[in-house]
Amino acid sequence: MMFARLFHPARAASRVAVRAGFRAVAHAAGRASLPSVTAVAVAAGVLALAGCASPVSRFYTLNGNDTGTGAPASTRPAGSSSMLIEVPPVDVPPQVAKYQFVVQTGPTQVQVLEQERWASLPGDEIRRALSSDLTARLGAIDVYGTPYPDGAPVYRVSVNVQRFESWPGSHALIDAVWSVRAVRTQAVLTCRSVVSEPVAAGYDALAEGHRRAVQEISTEIAAGVQALAAAPQTRTAVPVKGASSTMTTGAGVIKVPCPTPQGVAPAA
Repeated sequence: MMFARLFHPARAASRVAVRAGFRAVAHAAGRASLPSVTAVAVAAGVLALAGCASPVSRFYTLNGNDTGTGAPASTRPAGSSSMLIEVPPVDVPPQVAKYQFVVQTGPTQVQVLEQERWASLPGDEIRRALSSDLTARLGAIDVYGTPYPDGAPVYRVSVNVQRFESWPGSHALIDAVWSVRAVRTQAVLTCRSVVSEPVAAGYDALAEGHRRAVQEISTEIAAGVQALAAAPQTRTAVPVKGASSTMTTGAGVIKVPCPTPQGVAPAA
């Protein structure tokens, strides 16, 4: 069986026009001198590269050298202290748990800035800043993720950031619930800190405002650790090897009041 191809005048005319266009371009290129063609190609390449260049990103950190204690952490005798602390990862709200700055533009609106970025995720930045500041204030060692002697007193600091707000040219706010627990005891202290630091215009000032807020929270946490360390300790039940029961050294929960905030502005 044979099939005849249908002739489409419009398609045929289109193919003829395309061929004619290619021939005209080739003829023009042949008449042009090589230097001029090269110059045009180079210029086109430069324009293409300029159009594809990405804006430069700027990176910020909360863990500066100033610990707020009057001396850098590296000069304090932390290694000679018997106090051990643990600062585990810090929880932050999902909407700000990203490298980009998330700034408030209104009560219900935010803007994500691609070129203004944290050096690490905000939760990691807060954790490192707290660890650095607390070890300097308390002369302690942060043993999170590190083995330590079984009988050594250890104070675990847990932080849950409820709000992490950035208002350019206005204020930086951190609202955090934190607790200090004496490991292997019933002693625990749970408090809340709401810190609002005024900031000038610019993103450097905004990052600095958050750094000061973290230091203010660290001041209250350090006071909580010291209060808990001074309170009588009650150990939890400890399994006895080779026995079917457990042995305790006391009962009840130690109640320690939260430290009184000083210089903390109310939430805006």
